[in-house]
Amino acid sequence: MIKNGFVNAIGNTPLIELPSLSKLCGSHILAKAEFLNPGGSVKDRAALALIQNAENSGRLRPGGTVVEGTAGNTGIGLAHICNAKGYRCIIVIPETQSQEKMDALTLLGAEVKKVPAVPYKDPENYVKVSERIAKSMDNAIWANQFDNISNQEAHFQTTGPEIWQQTAHNIDGFICATGTGGTLAGISRFLKQKNKNIKIGLADPHGSALANWVNFGKLEITGKGSITEGIGNGRITENLQKAQIDMAISIDDQSTINMLYHILYHEGFLVGASSALNLVAALWLAQKLGQNKTVVSILCDSGIRYQSRLFNKKWLHSKGLRMPEKESLYSYSM
Repeated sequence: MIKNGFVNAIGNTPLIELPSLSKLCGSHILAKAEFLNPGGSVKDRAALALIQNAENSGRLRPGGTVVEGTAGNTGIGLAHICNAKGYRCIIVIPETQSQEKMDALTLLGAEVKKVPAVPYKDPENYVKVSERIAKSMDNAIWANQFDNISNQEAHFQTTGPEIWQQTAHNIDGFICATGTGGTLAGISRFLKQKNKNIKIGLADPHGSALANWVNFGKLEITGKGSITEGIGNGRITENLQKAQIDMAISIDDQSTINMLYHILYHEGFLVGASSALNLVAALWLAQKLGQNKTVVSILCDSGIRYQSRLFNKKWLHSKGLRMPEKESLYSYSM
């Protein structure tokens, strides 16, 4: 099939079984290859929905500006789509994010404003700065990916149905990490609508409060922090409020790094840390569900966006992490 332009190339990504992980747990571990979207990440779907919603409501008119606060991937998706549609793009990003993502944003023509990484309650938080910039401009929108439910609707309308169809309706569990809540909320709503017995899990990095919120009803942070980017949160967004979640797991960085190198050396996929964390969680969920189940997760983006960090032995060592040997297989124990 021929796709008409960048926008129509978003979605319909492959669902791929990972043989070494399936063998390890005795179930089918399937990964939705979202890094194969034209902008390189799962966030292309949300970016498109945020812009289309603004267009349809009349808030974004020809020649307008899209402003967003983002850890990178939503900004990259927005920048691509703004180029395709003729909009100006302004991205506010925490200065702690990878240089590769910042370089990509600049290359795409976005105006990049780096700000200190401060908590959401701080008025200089990147989300709040982006909101102020948008409100100060004419014919500009604040995309507001965290609390604009167009984000989750994109996954309810596209990603969820794709997974349902690709598994031939044979799916026992779905789990992924969340930052805005859009991916997990949209997919969980769709799958639960189709079969209420499908178990939905939330994968959480250390430094986030979401696992405790799901498991114990308390927004309490687990661990001291994480090297992962764009996932985890200390608040419940409008998108996440609508997610239908049964259980959650908090995952440490070394487990994530071990999985990152396992799927590089033994599955052939070069992906980012959030994808690796998702696969650690998929094994955990498969163990919870028992043998011969089908568990799906998300490969969010490419490892190319983190090569100076995740694939840099010196950088990993500075964070107290070990680079696994090529010969080693992922050791699973939770």
